[in-house]
Amino acid sequence: MNTLIKTNKLCKTFSNGGRMQHVLKNIDLEIYDGDFTIIMGASGAGKSTLLYALSGMDKPTLGEIKFSEKEITKMNTDQLASFRKENCGFVFQQIYLIDSMSVLDNVMAAGLLTCKNKKEVSKKAKEILKSVDIDESLWDKFPTQISGGEAQRVGIARALINNPRLVFADEPTGALNSKTGKDVLDTLTSFNNDGQSIVMVTHDITSARRGNRVLYVKDGEIAGECLLGKYSENDDDRHRKLSDFLVSMGW
Repeated sequence: MNTLIKTNKLCKTFSNGGRMQHVLKNIDLEIYDGDFTIIMGASGAGKSTLLYALSGMDKPTLGEIKFSEKEITKMNTDQLASFRKENCGFVFQQIYLIDSMSVLDNVMAAGLLTCKNKKEVSKKAKEILKSVDIDESLWDKFPTQISGGEAQRVGIARALINNPRLVFADEPTGALNSKTGKDVLDTLTSFNNDGQSIVMVTHDITSARRGNRVLYVKDGEIAGECLLGKYSENDDDRHRKLSDFLVSMGW
């Protein structure tokens, strides 16, 4: 397996009312190309902080992060912005589509950050909207005129339009009902099956089952790891293995 991200003694500390809060503690971690890596843990364990550090959205206090052998912890703000634009896609619980822009224009706006050929970006945006099952009848609608599940799939299209090496997803189904959440997970799983690398934070065991690898964060450290292999929908052994692992972690 090719290593996409490698961390060395990664630490993140915040000042909270004059007291130092150690959110991440000496994390050594590798993320592999093509994996669907899940990060789980209790509220406040540091899982989202870890995701933001790995993606270059937040700088660690100590330690280093290498992304394809480039040490991103030494990059300045402009370099990090360029790095994220070229290598990363982001899907959040809050979708952050621009309400004053159509579905198509929301996806194109992300594409135009790396390619100034509007015709080429429009073609690619339409192709990727089709690939996430957004019907052409919705392309001219505004985000407030489509469902939450549709909006999240538009968010996935936006995250994928620049061919990112890695997609970071932070609770992407957290605000969705079970049916629309499954649709979003199916979309992410489909892209992962085609080789897209994904790191996803979740507190939901149904979402976590989609990963081939589950990392459990506890008190700012990686407390354990569960390897599940490729996802299969009707795999009772997979569910049992993950459940037993989470119980052993104190979930």
